[in-house]
Amino acid sequence: MRWGCKGGLPVWVRREFVFPGHAQVPRRWTRNSNGVFFTTPIFYVNAGPHLGHVYSALLADSLHRERALRGCATRLSTGTDEHGLKIQQAAKAAGAAPYQFCSKVSEQFKAVFNHTLISYTDYIRTTEERHKRTVEKFWTVLSERGYIYKGVYEGWYSTPDESFLTESQVMDSQDKHGNLIKVSTESGHQVHWTKEENYMFKLSDFRPLLLKWLVGHKQAIYPDKFYQIVLQWLQEDLPDLSVSREQSRLKWGVPVPGDSQQIIYVWLDALVNYLTVAGYPEAHHSWWPAVHHVVGKDILKFHAIYWPAFLMAAGLAPPDHIYVHSHWLVHGQKMSKSLGNVVDPMNCCDQYTVDGFRYFLLRQGVPDRDCDYNHEKVVQLLNAELADALGGLLNRCCASNINHTQTYGFFSSSCFPDKQSCFDKATSARATEEDYQLIEFVENLPAEVQTHYENFRIYKALEAIDACVRLTNKFFQRHTPWKLNSTNPAEKLWLDTIMYVTMECLRTYGTLLQPVVPFIADKLLSRLGVVQHERMLKDFFFLARYNGKYCPFEGRELGPDTGVLFHRLGKHESHKKKESI
Repeated sequence: MRWGCKGGLPVWVRREFVFPGHAQVPRRWTRNSNGVFFTTPIFYVNAGPHLGHVYSALLADSLHRERALRGCATRLSTGTDEHGLKIQQAAKAAGAAPYQFCSKVSEQFKAVFNHTLISYTDYIRTTEERHKRTVEKFWTVLSERGYIYKGVYEGWYSTPDESFLTESQVMDSQDKHGNLIKVSTESGHQVHWTKEENYMFKLSDFRPLLLKWLVGHKQAIYPDKFYQIVLQWLQEDLPDLSVSREQSRLKWGVPVPGDSQQIIYVWLDALVNYLTVAGYPEAHHSWWPAVHHVVGKDILKFHAIYWPAFLMAAGLAPPDHIYVHSHWLVHGQKMSKSLGNVVDPMNCCDQYTVDGFRYFLLRQGVPDRDCDYNHEKVVQLLNAELADALGGLLNRCCASNINHTQTYGFFSSSCFPDKQSCFDKATSARATEEDYQLIEFVENLPAEVQTHYENFRIYKALEAIDACVRLTNKFFQRHTPWKLNSTNPAEKLWLDTIMYVTMECLRTYGTLLQPVVPFIADKLLSRLGVVQHERMLKDFFFLARYNGKYCPFEGRELGPDTGVLFHRLGKHESHKKKESI
C-alpha cells in the first residue's frame, strides 16, 4: 500500500465576515501550496533552554519530519523572542547591553536544538531587521484598517508575563516577608497597578468572529481539552488589548511607526514572527494559512485568541491548527531553580543519548496533561523498548548463527500462503492464525501512525509501534528459527520466510521511527540494507511478496554490522556513546 501526503487538509475558501467598523467585506483566504508550515514558539531569552523548551521543539520537529516522510513540502521555524521589559531587566542585571545579552542566550538555544536534532528550516530572532520591517508593516495595516486607537489604560500589570490583567485574573497572596500582594491567578507572578497612555487594539470587536471560527473549525485546536478551554474564555467579554508601552518605561523593543515614544507590545511583536518567516507581506501566500503552531498551555490565550484576532484584523486567515501541550514535572514538582530540579537537556543527551532523550519525551509526553520526569522511568522505558524489544529483534534476525548468508531472506508462499489458503490441508503452510494477525496489524500500522500524528498523539503512534515490535518478537520466538535445519530444503524455505517477514516488520518500524529517533532508525535501516531513497513513506510497500508483488529487498545482502542498536542503560550510569549518521 502506498502512503502519501493526505489530501484533505483544510483550505480556506471565500467567506463573508463582518469586520467591525467596516461594511461586510468578502475576504478570500486561500492557500497556493500543498506545503505545511510548522512552528515552535519563539523562546524568551531571559534565561537559557530547559527540558520544556526542548519538548516543544521536539513535538514540532517530529510533526515536520513525519510530514516530510510522506513526501510533503514542509517548513519548520523556531527561534528566540528578544524584546520586552524582562529582557531589558535581565540584561541590566547581567551587566550587558540588551542585544549582546540576547545573542548569547539565543546561541544557547540554537546549540541545544542542533544537538537534539531539531530539523528547523528557519531560525528567527525578533531583533533581526527583517522582523522589525514585518512588525512595522503589520502594525500599519492594523492601524489603517481602524483597529488601533490611543487611550489611557489603567490596570494590574505583570512584568514577567508582559501583560495587563483584569480583576478576575488576579488574587491576594503574600510575599516571602508576609506582606500582602496581588498575583496573577494563572502564573502566580506578582502584579502592580499601572496607569499609562498607550495604543489599544479593538479585541472586543472580535469575540463573535473568534467564536464563529472555532465553532466552524472544531479541529483548529488540539487536544480537545484546550479547544474547550478557549471556547469557555470566549463566553466572557474580551476587553480591548493594550498593544504598546511607554518608551519611558520600556526602551527595548520596536517603536510604534510614527510615534517613537511608544514601544510595540512584546506579544504582538513576537507573534508576528510567524509571518516574518512566511515572507509577509509579499511572499507569505505559499505558506499561509497552512501553519501548524505548537505551543505550551501557558501561552494558549496569546495564540488562540490574540493571534487569530490580529490576523483577522489584518485580513489574514487564522492558522490551520494550534497544537497545545502541557508541562513536565520532576518527581511531581514544577521545575524551579530554587528547588534545584531544573532538567538540563544536554546532560540528558549525555546520559541517555540524543535519540534516547527524544524517544522518552515523545513516548511519555501526553499533551493534555502534565507529565512526570524521573531518571528511573527513563532507564526502564529505554531499556525495555529500544534496547530489548527493538534492538533485540534486530540482533536476533541478523545474527550469523541463524542468518548464515547475511541476507534479507526469501519469501515462500507455500509456507506462508494467503490467509484463505492457509488452512487447506493440501498445502505445506507453516503460518498460524497469530501470524496473520501480526501481518494485519503491521500492514495497518502506517495509517494508524499517520492518524495519530494528525491528531497530535505522537505518544500513541509510538505506543502502536512498540506493540507491533512486541508481536514480531513473539512471532520470532514462536517459530524458533534457530532450531530449523538450514540443510533441509523444506525447513530452509520456512527459515528464509521467517527472516523475510521479520525484516519486513523491522523495515516498517525503522521507517516509521525516523521522525522520532533518526540515529537509531538509520542504524536499523542501514543494517537491513535499506538505502536512503528507499526510506520514504510515499513509496512504502509492506510484505510485497506476500501480496504477489516484486520486492527489491528479497535476498539482498544485509548492510554492514552497525553494532548494538541501543545499549542498555545501567540504573545510575551515564551513557556517553557518540552517535553519527
